[in-house]
Formats: sequence, structure tokens, C-alpha cells
Amino acid sequence: MLLCRTLAHSPSIPLLRRSRPSRPLSPPLPCPPNFFFKPQSAAASLLLKPRSFPGIRCISSHGHGTIEQGEPETGAFEAGGDDFGSLEEERPVVAAEAGEKLAEQGLWKQMTEIVKFAGPATGLWICGPLMSLIDTAVVGQGSSTELAALGPATVLSDSISYIFMFLSIATSNMVATSLARQDKNEVQHQISILLFVGLTCGFFMLLFTKFFGSWALTGFTGSKNVHLVPAANTYVQIRGLAWPFVLIGWVAQSASLGMKDSWGPLKALAVASAVNGIGDIILCIFMDYGIAGAAWATMVSQVIAAYMMITSLNEKGYNAYAVSVPSIDELMSIIGIAAPAFVTMMSKVAFFSLLTYVATSTGTITVAAHQVVVQLFFMGTVWGEPLCQTAQSFMPELIYGAKRSLEKAGTLLKSLLIIGVILGVILGSIGTVVLQFFPSTFTSDHSVIREVHKVLIPYFIALSVTPPTLSLEGTLLAGRDLKFISASMSGCFVLGSILLLLVSRKGFGLVGCWYALSGFQWARFLLALQRLISPNSILNSEDLSRYKLEKLKTA
Repeated sequence: MLLCRTLAHSPSIPLLRRSRPSRPLSPPLPCPPNFFFKPQSAAASLLLKPRSFPGIRCISSHGHGTIEQGEPETGAFEAGGDDFGSLEEERPVVAAEAGEKLAEQGLWKQMTEIVKFAGPATGLWICGPLMSLIDTAVVGQGSSTELAALGPATVLSDSISYIFMFLSIATSNMVATSLARQDKNEVQHQISILLFVGLTCGFFMLLFTKFFGSWALTGFTGSKNVHLVPAANTYVQIRGLAWPFVLIGWVAQSASLGMKDSWGPLKALAVASAVNGIGDIILCIFMDYGIAGAAWATMVSQVIAAYMMITSLNEKGYNAYAVSVPSIDELMSIIGIAAPAFVTMMSKVAFFSLLTYVATSTGTITVAAHQVVVQLFFMGTVWGEPLCQTAQSFMPELIYGAKRSLEKAGTLLKSLLIIGVILGVILGSIGTVVLQFFPSTFTSDHSVIREVHKVLIPYFIALSVTPPTLSLEGTLLAGRDLKFISASMSGCFVLGSILLLLVSRKGFGLVGCWYALSGFQWARFLLALQRLISPNSILNSEDLSRYKLEKLKTA
């Protein structure tokens, strides 16, 4: 017989039984289950004769695929089966309605709702840079050499992790699309296979840092700064233990955000940041463990954050501990979204890595100053990432959902851009003030502080344009205009790299490096803006075939 299942339960527990269970199969829900037919009349009618329910889609006992029910077997349903349909059917409908309500609101109210979602969502991106910033502040008080070593160390521990942001992009995109279809079982399966991909990538990075970390750092720092490698390698080896937890945590976080829930990341941010801060104070200041103590504190806090994200996803009725090996077709589907996203993230990571490499080649004082500025820069940019996530969570329903509306999608993008511009100016101003008047928070070396003060103008120019850029790029990702965004980012990387090498060869130092970064950021903004306002953009064209979008099934 066919068994209707809900993901709020273990896959081995059927919802329709031949005998009434002695206790409820699931905890009470905040709203009543969405029955396919009236429960008070269903049991009586089933006692009289078998009936067919052509509208019911059931999950086969083999696992995932859906089977349209035709004529049921005699005796397939008997009295006493009081659980009908999916107990979690309500949740995908609520998620879809949230996007529709947001799109129908006025501009000011829409901006307010975006802030309510994007504010807590900041926890997804702010956690890592905040931990690195805390490490920078604590380590910089003790040793300028260890502070300089944090530069190449954080490239391997933090910057390189953005290569795997394709997992987050693929997860939120696929989850949001499945919720637009109101297919909860598909969401669970996608989460399971993406968790497997994340776990596999995490163990790969753990082994890479274990066996090749020192080699990578030696090649990165160059012959002039070989003395930084031992301290940097200590940091990298300790942080490397958390790689599997970091990546499965990203999948769980992105799934929650794809469901338009941003409170899980906020809780993770609060707890993980507190653990990291307390750990840094105890291990670095009181116990004098230096860069190693900072690494241990950050690693433990990342593990805690991942656990909280998994717990948050489980509370929504999904099983975040279920890991499935993807089939070839499923893997190719993931690659179809992840490959362009990977190229995009790789271009960003490669450019920032090259930026640090050029700064490192100029000496210990310069790279120490660059470490202070770039960590504060990353701390600022992550506040714009929730705008990108908002676009990925709410745009799919408006661009290619069951109730498609390009006009509402354009209004939503306008709101995101306004918020992005305001946020960019605020972040740039705050960061500039901190670097100008409070650099001693990060280092007590006056030579380093003098270098920091030289880059205030390009720092502001680069940071202020980042939030609106992320709003535009998030819309391109939501519309799956992946070829363009990967090609444009690759072009920005090539031109930016050439500019960086010219700056280095001409001896413009750290100031030249940061002006090159400003050009890189503005090029991203202008290219994305031009694409979205063009007649052929995903917001202006009725032809979805170019973006390989399947026609969504209505509920």
C-alpha cells in the first residue's frame, strides 16, 4: 500500500496506520493540519467502501518520488486512521504567502519588512568576520608579528571558505524554488543531499589544511616573510578542525533563510560571538596563548554555531541529520546552479587573496596594517549580504513562481537598492571613523597605525558601494541569470588583477592596492545594474527559456 508521510517524523513511521496509535504521532501544531478532506466524515465513508482520492499525492515507501493515486487497493484505508495528508502542509503555503504579502506592500512598509528579515539574517555572514575581527584585536595587543601572521592565516581559514558559498547559494535557491512549488518533501530531499555535499567538502578541506597548510602558507607569504609561517600555520591547523561543521552549518542556515526564517542565524551569532569573545579573553589575555588561543576560541564557536543552525532547522519539521548521497542527475542539477556560483565566489576570493598577497610582499608593517583594514572591511560587507539573501528568498516567487509579477519584483528591487545605498554610506562612515580615531583598538604599533590612516578614502569608496551591489547580484542569482554573473565577475577579476599587479610594480604600496579594490567593487555594481535595467534582463523579459527555468506546478 502507499503510505503518506510527513517529514516531521522519521521516514520509517507511516502516517496512515491500520490501527489507532496509543499516543499522538506528532506534537500539536500551532495551526490545524491542512486536511485533504473533512476528517469528521472521512472515517465513516471509508467504513462503507473504498474511495479514490485523485487529488492526493503520496510518497512511496521507497523514499522520494511522488505517485499519483488512482484506484486504491481494497482495504488500503480502514477506520481508525485519523491522520490524513501532511501535517506540515501549512508551512510551504505560509512561506509562499509571505513573499506575496511583501511584494504587495507600499514602498516604505516593504522596506521595513525587508529590514525585519535582513537584520537577523546578518548573523549568517557576520559570525565569521566578527570572530576574525575579535582575533585581530586581541592578538594585535600582544605581538605585531602574530598580527601580521593573521593576514595569510585568515586567507586560508576565512577567505577561502567563500569558495564554498556555492553551497549556500544552491541551498537557498533550491529551497525557495521548492517552497514556491509548495513541495515540502522535495525540500527535505534537497537539504539531505546538500548536507552530504557540504560534509564531503568539509572533510576535504580538513585534510587539505592538515597536509598542505604549511606549504600553501609558505607559497603565499613569499620569501620575505617566511618567519610568519609557523604562527600562521598554528592558527590554520586549529581552525581547520571546524571545516566539516562550518559547511554543514552553512547548508542548514541557508535552508532556514530560504524558508524566510532569519532568527536562527541571529541566535547563532549571539551565542557564537559570545563564546569567541570570552574564549579570546581567557586564552589570549589571561593565559597568554596568543594566536593559538584565538584559533581555539574561534573554532569552538563555529562548531556551536553549526549545531544551533541544525537544531533550528529540525524545529521546523525537517531532519537536518538525514544525509543522502545524490544521484548523478541530482548532482548535475546542483552543479547547474553551483558551478556559476562557484566561479563567482572563486573570482572574489582570488581577487582578495591576490590583494593580500600584494600587500604581504611589501613588508611586515604594511601587511599588519592591511590586516586591520581588510578585517574591518569584511565586517562591513557582511551587513550587506542579507540584502542579497532577501532577494534570493523573496524574488523567486515573483520572477517565476505560480503568481509571477515582474512589476512587483521591480518594486522589491527598488526597495533593496534604497536600503543598500543608505546602509553603504552608514557602514563606510562608521568604518572610516573607527580607523581614524580608534586604530589602537586593533594595534598598539604606531608604524602600523600610520599605514592604516593612508587608506581611509579608498576604504570608504569600496565599502559604501558594496551593499547596493549585493542587492543587484542577489536578484541576478534569484533569477538564475548565472552565466552573466559568473562571466562579469570573472571579467572584474581579470581586470582587477592586472590593475593590482601594475600598482605593485609601480610601487604605490597599500594605498594603490585599496584603490584597485575600489575599482573592482564599482565595476561589479555598474555591470549588475546595467544587466537588470536592460530590456533582456530577467525583470523585463517574459521569455524564461533562456534562464532554463522549469514551469512551476501549482499546489
